[in-house]
Amino acid sequence: MCYGFDGEGALRRSLDRRDLLRGSLAALAGVGLAGGLGASAAQAGGVHHHGRRHVPKELISLQLWTVRDALNGSPGYDATLTHLARIGYPRVELALGYFGRTAAQLRRFLDGIGIRASSSHDGIAADAAGLAQKIADARTLGQRFMVVPYLNSDREDDWKRWAEQMNVEAAAARRAGLRYGYHNHAHEFTIDFGNGRRPWDVLTEELDPRLVHLEIDIYWAVTGGINSGDGVRDPEGFTLDVIRSAPQRVLQYHVKDRDPATGDMADLGTGMIDFARIFRRHPVLEYIVENDTPDVTPQRTAEVGYRYLRRLTY
Repeated sequence: MCYGFDGEGALRRSLDRRDLLRGSLAALAGVGLAGGLGASAAQAGGVHHHGRRHVPKELISLQLWTVRDALNGSPGYDATLTHLARIGYPRVELALGYFGRTAAQLRRFLDGIGIRASSSHDGIAADAAGLAQKIADARTLGQRFMVVPYLNSDREDDWKRWAEQMNVEAAAARRAGLRYGYHNHAHEFTIDFGNGRRPWDVLTEELDPRLVHLEIDIYWAVTGGINSGDGVRDPEGFTLDVIRSAPQRVLQYHVKDRDPATGDMADLGTGMIDFARIFRRHPVLEYIVENDTPDVTPQRTAEVGYRYLRRLTY
């Protein structure tokens, strides 16, 4: 689940960009130049093929924030999840609650359509009872992971306090057989507390690596590197440095592309991020498709993302 992004504006710019790209390629083809630019166009579009390894189908998931408009509107929750199962998704990462069901009722529905809720985005619990309920629901649903999706403050003490709370929750989750993680955005790499330290420094220092793992959102890590200036020349290299330097294990990815011109989110394979390079250097236990601002429709974004990960070699 990702916040702080102008979804409607990004969608408009994304559609305009695709119309422009289609028109440009058509014009080039008319004068016999498109073939000569094929490699460059593929690179710009995020099509990177480097080897013979594939993302295992059983490790592909979708963050339901991507399809939130379809869940809340038409065709609705049940039809949207059934569509994801038909596409081939074996699992999803939950967000936005259970849509009128209990955890047990949702588990029965998902079992019936052949999808597993393997992970969820949940905020830090308000109290011990809230934590117990969160863990109980995750166990009922058969989850493997539970992840804190978003924290934001320009005060270093807040991040230290949150890290302490997450360590407590992670210990309880571990006792229940669950893995507990944190999901990044860009601001963890760009906020400066005034002493040269950033939220990411605090989190990686304070979160217990025996208990807490990282769910790296690749789009936001790339964007954080570009916005901070540390990853302008090599945003994928910056992301790999983030992964390698953290004491915590990186067990999950949010796989989300980035428009090279606007910096907006983009459907997988249409942007600039070399996912193959990242996957080759650091495989994970779950590859979660996400786009906060689907380029056409949520359902189409889900289809494009699944096909991209199934076909990508690295």
